[in-house]
Order: sequence, then structure tokens, then C-alpha cells
Amino acid sequence: MLGRTAVLVILTFLATLVPGLAGQANADTPITVSQAIGNQSGSATVRGYVVGQPTATDTVITSAYPNDYAIAIADNASQTSTSQMLYVQVPSEFRSQWGLRSNPSLKGKQIDVTGALTAYFSHPGLKSASAFAFSGTTPDPEPDPEPEPGDGEHDDYYASALGKTGEDLRDELHTIISSQTKLSYSAVWEALKLTDQDPNNTSNVLLLYSGRSQSKSTNGGDPNDWNREHVWAKSHGDFGTATGPGTDIHHLRPTDVSVNSTRGNKDFDNGGGTVSECSGCSTDSDSFEPPDAVKGDVARMILYMAIRYEGGDGWADLEPNDLVNNGSNPYMGRISVLLEWNAQDPPSTFEKRRNDVIFEQFQHNRNPFIDHPEWAGAIWN
Repeated sequence: MLGRTAVLVILTFLATLVPGLAGQANADTPITVSQAIGNQSGSATVRGYVVGQPTATDTVITSAYPNDYAIAIADNASQTSTSQMLYVQVPSEFRSQWGLRSNPSLKGKQIDVTGALTAYFSHPGLKSASAFAFSGTTPDPEPDPEPEPGDGEHDDYYASALGKTGEDLRDELHTIISSQTKLSYSAVWEALKLTDQDPNNTSNVLLLYSGRSQSKSTNGGDPNDWNREHVWAKSHGDFGTATGPGTDIHHLRPTDVSVNSTRGNKDFDNGGGTVSECSGCSTDSDSFEPPDAVKGDVARMILYMAIRYEGGDGWADLEPNDLVNNGSNPYMGRISVLLEWNAQDPPSTFEKRRNDVIFEQFQHNRNPFIDHPEWAGAIWN
């Protein structure tokens, strides 16, 4: 009769010869994405970095995710070659926590996913997933942050809107902020020299996208001057520079002439190539991404314009949507991205001071989304 030690030795030897036994013995040991791509059979736990969402065999998008149905993982968080990615189908029960539309902050995170190694989108993939987890001791994902509520400092101004949500809140805010003094386009120059004054150098203004501090006297049209940027592009609704939305300094900001030209009338979205003279900016053929430090500022200016100009005063009814390439239509995108920016970049001291100066010295109305960032989600949800 064989001794116990001999039996164990034989079983161990057999396990090395029989793939099924070996796989079963190591079922909980993660394999790499490269290994999963090279062996599209059986089940495994695969470890990789989330790099985007596959939408076709050779296409993985990295922003403005259309749904929560799929993710792409790779062995390197900066991988851009789809041939080095594994496409993972996300079952319905996991989408609220592991889908990229609901959780865009997952991009760049290392995860373990368990499922069947099989083609997905006619590409090496993993389907019928039974488990998702962050690798190591990283906690399970939490929903993206909600904007911090306002401090109530200006609640007398908003008294009639407090406690409302949805269309009721929208309508009340429109009524409140529509009572304003309107500036001429020429008066905007002098207004911006005060609203956007550099707190560390009162002879300068801070330029919106580049963040550069520049002399107030260098406003104009030369390449290194600063000019008046319409954050809600004036062609989107065709209001130009006429008194009204074209001169509303809640969305007019000093910007570098060259950067302003690069932005043009593009919608806002994530992604694209680098922008000269603007560290942290990105752009492509139909969208512009500002630096992280002012993403919330941009979002709140767009949301202000949508509430202030509802089409009842002779101007177009401005509205954010979830598209780019809006052309001359009275829309600005993408609302899903703008809401993320509003949550991720709360109002700064500079932005709050700017709101106060506009209210006290110029237009005598306020941007409600600076005072109450949480109202964005109460209206657009």
C-alpha cells in the first residue's frame, strides 16, 4: 500500500500534467492581461488596469463613456494599443459599481476580474464575469463625489428657491437671476479687469485657461494679448456680442488670444491633444478640455447661462446637452462631463470673489451654482 506521502507526490505530479487540475489548483491566482490574451479558453481571474471602454474591435474610448456595459484592461495603465487590451463584458449586476459611465474615476485603477476567457467585440476578452475587485487591499469603488452644499451665506437672495428641486428650482432660479444690469461689450473690458484681478498683483488679471497673470493693459488682439472669451461660445445660439448673453460677464473671462483661438467655439469634453501656451489643456476637432483647476469654473458658467437665458427675452433658449459638434444650435456639451467637473472642482476663493464683485459692482445678479454647487444635480439628474 502506498504511504500518504507517496500519494501526495503522485497527485502533485499528475496536476502538472493535466491542465484541468493545474488550473483548478490555481483558480484564485490572478493572471496578467497578456496571459489572458494568449490563452482564450477556460476561466480565470485577470489582473489589469482599467484603460477605457471598448465600443468596437479596434476602438477604446477614454472619456464621455456611453454606457456601463464594458471596460478594457491592460497590464499598463498608460496602454493605448488595443492589441494589448482585454475587453471585459460587465454584467448588469455589476454595472452600477464597475461601469465607466457611472464611475469614470475607475480609469487608471488596477482591478481583478473573474470570468470566462472568450472573444468579445471579436477581440480577446472576458465574459460572464462573476467577480470584480480592486487588486490588493484597495477598497471597493465609491460613487463619484457629490458637490458640497453651499454655505447659506447668500440664502436671502435665493429665499424663494430654497427647498425646491427639478423644474421648480430651475424656474425659480431663472426668475431670481434674470433681474440684472446689462453691460455694453466695450464696458466688459474694464469689468474684467476687476472681476478677474490677480489677488497677488492688482495690476494684472488671471487668464482663465492658462492661469497666467498678465498686465491689465495688454488687452487686445495680438497673439500675446488677452481678450474676452465667451465660455458659452457666442455662435451657439448666435447671440454674438450684443448686449445680453453676449455681454454677460458671468461667462466672459480674460484669456490668452492664442488659447482663445484654439478653443474657438468647441464644446467641452475630456481628451485630445496638448494645447500650446496652456498647460493641462487638451483639444481635438470638436471639443476642448480646460485644466483641472478651472473645470468646475467652466461647468458652473455653462450651467448659469442655461438657467439665465431660457428663450423668453428675445434670445435663444440656451441648453446644455450631451453632444459635441453642436455648431450654431443653442446647445453646449457635454452635460455629463460638466456635471462631473462641477463635483470634482468645487468653487475656489477666486471664483467666489468674482461672483461677489459681479453682484455688488456690475450686474447685481449671482451665479447660483457657485453659491450652491449641489443645485446642478438637483436640476440635471
